[in-house]
Amino acid sequence: MNLTITKEQILNGLQSVQNIVSTRTTLPILSNVLLRAEGNRLELTATDLDVTITCTVEATVTKPGATTVPVKKLFGIVRELSNPEIEIEVDDKNVCSIRSGSSFFKVRGLGAEEFPPFPQFKEDKKVALPQEKIRGMLRKTSFAISTDESRYVLNGIFMSLKEHKFTMVATDGRRLALVDEEVDISEKSQGEFIVPAKAVNELNRLLTDKGEVEIKYSENQAAFTLKEEKGFNILVITKLIEGNYPNYQQVIPKETKERVPLSREEFLHALRRAELMTSEKQNSVKLTFTKNNLAITANSPDVGEARESMAIQYKGKDMAIAFNPGYVIDPLNALTTEDEVYLELIDELSPGVMKVKTAFLYVVMPMRLS
Repeated sequence: MNLTITKEQILNGLQSVQNIVSTRTTLPILSNVLLRAEGNRLELTATDLDVTITCTVEATVTKPGATTVPVKKLFGIVRELSNPEIEIEVDDKNVCSIRSGSSFFKVRGLGAEEFPPFPQFKEDKKVALPQEKIRGMLRKTSFAISTDESRYVLNGIFMSLKEHKFTMVATDGRRLALVDEEVDISEKSQGEFIVPAKAVNELNRLLTDKGEVEIKYSENQAAFTLKEEKGFNILVITKLIEGNYPNYQQVIPKETKERVPLSREEFLHALRRAELMTSEKQNSVKLTFTKNNLAITANSPDVGEARESMAIQYKGKDMAIAFNPGYVIDPLNALTTEDEVYLELIDELSPGVMKVKTAFLYVVMPMRLS
């Protein structure tokens, strides 16, 4: 294998894939990046057996071929090179020679045939959306993924492709975030699957506001192809979480007594300030609604207290409800494009629901009023 590549191109490729490589692995091949060169491109692939990421970059290939080299070593070398042009040559013993300006390195690799094989996906189970949409949907749901490993089906995002709707749901049992987008789905492409948190984190990192994402899935794996305008593609393949996702529709209140419009920015900053006066023991913020006013209070004996007051449009009966402030701050942080949010309430013991003008819904369980 022999090729020339710019430092910028190979660095982009390595930065896209190297995140998932574990430093502590019993299989040496999993510390390596698979390099496959042909035509005018170099394909870089890394995997931890759960998530596989491939990135395609431009290169001038004089002799096609494939090998694997330790990814952290290669990244360290490339990052420190001062010359913008890099020549890579690999012999039949998988020794990789790297030349750039006056620098020269030799790195010992392993054969490409040792690298775990790629799963195959059928063409019928697929859907395509703009990257910007998927990125926004993940941002509005991923914060609610459960980290409790005893309920492993909640350790990811539930994705549903049904009736011309693409729905994402995440919940940890105390709150639930749901968002959906209208999309063209063929009859054969309909289905549901749960994407684990690790793959969601990688997608959050790699998605941009340009190009589109093609999603393919099978019984136990899903593939997200991020297509850029310049032909610079990234492919994320992940194992899916096995099991049945709970019926999330049961959690969503069917009625509402009060619907309160709130300025997102003002509400967010008031909550952040009140949160400073909570402690691990006393982790709740009380919202008291009276005519055209919202009082936000936090009180913990070992820290102190905070009081905030907000002018709002409210004509309903006086009501107080307490929430974990972090659980209300998270969705407000994620809804960056919204100026106004609506808080729907029934009483102090029923879940609160946050909505915006777009197809987003967030349910949060209240805490006991002390």
